[in-house]
Amino acid sequence: MSNVLEVSGLRKSYGKHEAVKGIDFAVAENEIFALIGPNGAGKTTTLRMIATILQPSAGTARLDGIDAASDPAGIRERIAYLPEEAGAYKNMTGEDYLRFMAQLYFSEKARQTEALQIARDVSALGERLSDKLGTYSKGMTRKLLLARTIMTRPRLAILDEPTSGLDVLNALEVRSTIKEFSRRGMAVLLSSHNMLEIEYLSDRVAIINKGVIHEVGTPSELKDRYGAANLEEVFAEVAR
Repeated sequence: MSNVLEVSGLRKSYGKHEAVKGIDFAVAENEIFALIGPNGAGKTTTLRMIATILQPSAGTARLDGIDAASDPAGIRERIAYLPEEAGAYKNMTGEDYLRFMAQLYFSEKARQTEALQIARDVSALGERLSDKLGTYSKGMTRKLLLARTIMTRPRLAILDEPTSGLDVLNALEVRSTIKEFSRRGMAVLLSSHNMLEIEYLSDRVAIINKGVIHEVGTPSELKDRYGAANLEEVFAEVAR
């Protein structure tokens, strides 16, 4: 199985502070790869560099061989990014918002229609799509934003806390959707503080702390390596 994303020697400095210190990892086709760590570990900075929001200080992030620093437009055509703190236009209805985003992504009517139908199905909001986003709960908004993120069937979906604000049932539904789209060919780079979610979703996990990746492996490999009952125990040990 070939790699969709390859990260090598990636660094990011803010003045004298080095937030990310030369990390390496890869995400394969159809893989759900989790990047986890404590607050301030460098997770979000890494995701933003791969999403071309931040410019790396050094190193490379390549998607299908395209370098994020030298060809950010080429990367953006192939990825979708859901930040932890994302919003939408509150005066729009859900349907209008999704249609607007489909028109931004695609010029061809057929592709707009296909993307819009995917988003309707993924959001599972039904008749509430006719309501303005200002009336949505945080969980409903999150589901709409996830639908917007994967409506284009990106090569790589970058998901930062994808189930933030969702209750148990809605979170389970969202996780099932992420798994289904991964099986259909979408690679996923995921970050979450919910270790149960990480263990359920992820094919492999990287643990980052103080800008350095300390461990990479499947959830089972990491638990065996540390003699742990769950990923929370592994996380606690590595993050000390």
